[in-house]
Amino acid sequence: MDAARRGFLRGRLSRSAHVPRPPWAVAPGQFEQLCTRCGDCVTQCPTRIIRSGEGGYPTLDFSAGECTFCGDCVAACAPHALHRADGVAPWALKAVIGDRCLTGQGVECRICAENCDAGAIRCRPALGGIARPELQSDRCTGCGACVAPCPVGAIGVAQSNPMEIEQ
Repeated sequence: MDAARRGFLRGRLSRSAHVPRPPWAVAPGQFEQLCTRCGDCVTQCPTRIIRSGEGGYPTLDFSAGECTFCGDCVAACAPHALHRADGVAPWALKAVIGDRCLTGQGVECRICAENCDAGAIRCRPALGGIARPELQSDRCTGCGACVAPCPVGAIGVAQSNPMEIEQ
C-alpha cells in the first residue's frame, strides 16, 4: 500500500509500466523481495548501463551503452535477485523503432543497423526511395546497442509482447 500511495503522490498512477531490470533478473515481485539494493550489480557492470533507479533498485540505461551479457552483475548479486540458468534468455526486452526515425523524413540513416551485431535491424532498399530500418524481433537480443547511436532517439528497448509476431 505504501508504494502505491507514494506513486500516487508522485504522479505515477499505474504500476503497469515495466521497469527494465538487469539481465537474468528473477520475476517481478520476487526481484523486489530478494534485491537488497546494495548496488553491487551497478558497480560491476563494465558498460555502466545498470543504474540505481527508483527506490534504489537497479534499472537499465541504454543511452549509456549496451549490454554485453557478460554476467558480471549476476556474479556480484549475493541475494540471487539475478540468477543465470543455462538455456534461459537474459530477458524479454526487444528494440523498438519509433516514428521519429529519420528515414520517415526522407533522410538516409543506417546507424542502428550498423550497430546491431545480432543482425536484427536491416535496412531494406525501397524502390525510388531510401532504405528504411526493419526489425526482426526473433533475432533481437535487446542488448540496446542501437539505442545510444541513434541521432534522434527514435529507438528504445521495451518488454516484448509474446502475442505479437513481427517479421
